[in-house]
Amino acid sequence: MTSVHIEPITIDAWGLTDRGKMRAENEDHFIVAEIHKSVEVLSGSLSSEAVNQRIGKTGAQLLVVADGVGGGPRGDFASERSTTAVLTYAAKTAGCFHGLDVDHEHSLLLALEDTVHEVHSQLLKEGEGPRQRNPATTLTLVLLVWPRAYLVHVGDSRAYVRRRGRVQALTRDQTFGEYMIAAGAWSEEQASHSRTAETLASAIGGSDMTPSVGLVDLEPGDSLMLCTDGLTRHVDEARIAEVLGAPNDARAMAEQLVAEALAAGGSDNVSVIVARAV
Repeated sequence: MTSVHIEPITIDAWGLTDRGKMRAENEDHFIVAEIHKSVEVLSGSLSSEAVNQRIGKTGAQLLVVADGVGGGPRGDFASERSTTAVLTYAAKTAGCFHGLDVDHEHSLLLALEDTVHEVHSQLLKEGEGPRQRNPATTLTLVLLVWPRAYLVHVGDSRAYVRRRGRVQALTRDQTFGEYMIAAGAWSEEQASHSRTAETLASAIGGSDMTPSVGLVDLEPGDSLMLCTDGLTRHVDEARIAEVLGAPNDARAMAEQLVAEALAAGGSDNVSVIVARAV
């Protein structure tokens, strides 16, 4: 019998955020973390008080982007609160992610969804009172326990996977326009000309919040990309595929995507996370 040595998979991940050229504040938050017995933050926009756990070496990876709803009160607070809640969950339950069977996978997805519901309830309380509006945010997260990526999505921040030269969206925008298209009431062309098409139909802290959960099995050579809509307003999927297909590391890819969003106008805050299985 001939033995075959299989090299272990390494996850090369990086993220960054920029307030863009038109916004006075940055209401995005993101996190890239390795999870073992605790959490080691690799890069992020949260304060040091929010991410003071550091021990161990790689096991699983947590990738999160959140986009505070513009025009609402304290969108930055909502996105920070949501990102921190997910990070706290990961820190408390680290060590439970390995050797997951089907039943435990179901429980894991339910727990991630419950975490989102909990922070949603907290943000609703923030808006209690006469004429108060709730802080609200989108959230897209991936918990990567190789080779499986567990996904929770609320709003219009996105997740993509690149495999064998093709990029596929893992999320569908939870907007009024996408809802009308799915219902057959609008065509994509009609949605593109409607001012209300980009209105969020689901947001953490919003009047409606319906998380989308799922999972995908990755392969060596795959890349994941998470982003807020400050990227996808300016950089299309074809160009995203080109950048993710270049012979660069995750940091260079993320920096390239943000730079192109800014060069194309930078009309919104922009956050990007790239994770490569190498």
